[in-house]
Amino acid sequence: MGSDAKTAFAVWVTGLPASGKSTLVAALKTQLAARGIDAAVLESDVLRQVLTPHPRYDEEERDRFYSQMVFIGVLLAEHGVPVIFDATANRRRYRDQARLKIPRFLEVYVDCPLETCMARDPKGIYRNALAKAANCVPGLQAAYEPPEHPEIVVRGDREPPQDAAARVIEELARKEYI
Repeated sequence: MGSDAKTAFAVWVTGLPASGKSTLVAALKTQLAARGIDAAVLESDVLRQVLTPHPRYDEEERDRFYSQMVFIGVLLAEHGVPVIFDATANRRRYRDQARLKIPRFLEVYVDCPLETCMARDPKGIYRNALAKAANCVPGLQAAYEPPEHPEIVVRGDREPPQDAAARVIEELARKEYI
């Protein structure tokens, strides 16, 4: 199924680090592909390697990074490429910036208790924070502002990613984005 600027959409998957965002995004990408939809995934860890190769994770850098990430997503959507943002984006304004600029937009909040995220910690983010090797981890030293009105809330500690992805697909279909 081809896309154009009138049919492209964006899904922003947000939540604390290690809440299950990337696992959900992988399932969503697979389910979209099964429908013939090739979505571009903008994954913050990958983009940071290019846009901020020596990240400080302070407020100024985050403002710049998320502005750049949104710009890339808008550019892709304007050229007909469906976009999935896989990024904590700890401030609501980062995600709202994308919502304002991409008309066909869904926000998916992966709600997961901090304790569960800390127990998972596949990248050692929380371990580093507790050892004082990191000082800007969302949920610990940096604020995380959950969405006020996400289209979908996923329980990252209980809902299988395939089921959550299917709910996102259903919402995309209900809104006639796919």
